[in-house]
Amino acid sequence: MQFIAAAVALIFSVASFPLFAADPMLTDYSYSSCEGSLTPYPQIDSPVEYPDSLVPVFINHVGRHGARYPASASNCLTLKRALERADSLGTITSVGRKLAAVNGQVMALSADRWGALDSLGEAEQRSIASRMYFKYTPVFSDASSSEVRAISSYSPRAMMSMFAFLHQIDRLNNRLTFNTSTGRVNSPLMRPFDIDEDYIEFRRTKQYAEVYDNYFASVCPVTAIRRALGDGYPFESPEAERDLAITEYYVLAGLSAMSVDCELSVFFTKAEMNALWSCFNLRQYLQRTATTVSAVPAEIASDLVLDIISTTDAFVDGTDRSACAVFRFGHAETLMPLLSLLRLPGCFYMTNYFDTVASHWRDFDVVPMAANIQFVIFKAKASGHYYVRVELNERPLRLRGDSDPTTIFPWGELRRFMMNCVPLYAQ
Repeated sequence: MQFIAAAVALIFSVASFPLFAADPMLTDYSYSSCEGSLTPYPQIDSPVEYPDSLVPVFINHVGRHGARYPASASNCLTLKRALERADSLGTITSVGRKLAAVNGQVMALSADRWGALDSLGEAEQRSIASRMYFKYTPVFSDASSSEVRAISSYSPRAMMSMFAFLHQIDRLNNRLTFNTSTGRVNSPLMRPFDIDEDYIEFRRTKQYAEVYDNYFASVCPVTAIRRALGDGYPFESPEAERDLAITEYYVLAGLSAMSVDCELSVFFTKAEMNALWSCFNLRQYLQRTATTVSAVPAEIASDLVLDIISTTDAFVDGTDRSACAVFRFGHAETLMPLLSLLRLPGCFYMTNYFDTVASHWRDFDVVPMAANIQFVIFKAKASGHYYVRVELNERPLRLRGDSDPTTIFPWGELRRFMMNCVPLYAQ
């Protein structure tokens, strides 16, 4: 079986300079979509069914923490200083005063809770857990496989996401045994970006800087921040002006994740929002996925892929059936490399024309808050053979392309594909 053959073959040599062929302003995503990876988890209308000839028996899951307060106060403080300076200089506008009020609200709500999981994030995890339980109830009802295993990174928001998720499963079935682990011991799987030497060197040398800086300089609009600070505001440099523009975007894009209602059109036109989002989106794409600049950002997920394979193998071959499900809770930076390494549709894109990224790799589709990938293992009632369905954010993936509706595959074939995605040095 050929999985995503076109994607695997689409590897280009790295160009000696970045190329920009399309108009990035052609994207016309909604304001909510342009919140990017800060977007709350999408609404799931109804669960996807599976053939009654199959019985779900095991689940492997990797998820991002749920919606949270801003990771730190740094962006809010930067914006606050600029707005206060504009006020003292007399250049601040009515839009700027509204921005100052919203920024102050964010700081007040986030005080002593920077980066913490909020009530929306907990609700997202509970909802995902409930849908999983009712959709795949047989997984959790077999007394011979009654243990649920879960790990999280040392981040409190990842830990709390794990507990919110498992708490809901326990409410639905308190006969299960839960075996959990959290802390830096899980960093090789959940936070390889902290410890992988090749990736640390990649970030230190900023191999992506030329591509990103050229794009940022040519695309980032400064009109919105000027409307707030006033035409006479003395920006230190064009670079500083653009940095402040993306800071304003980041602060406002995170409002929905902390359940703060705000009409973003007060501060940005739709075109400005699309352009600012595209800059942030490109930065994540370059830093966290396989690109023509470097494969290193994706390859840090090799151990995680191998762990998914080995735990599934253990269940399928009967070596270890003590667990009915294995859950892992990390970050957007955990999922982006994993999904890219596996060349999943919408999560893997190779190009030398980096202004096309916004049309083909969209962080709001790949890693919204509480994003997750689920490997659901089924056993055929008649033959006893094992099959798997891969779901990204609870939507089954067509691994052969949109023209082939197949979403359930023999485990052995998907396993071979996954192993082929892992570089030989990591196997």
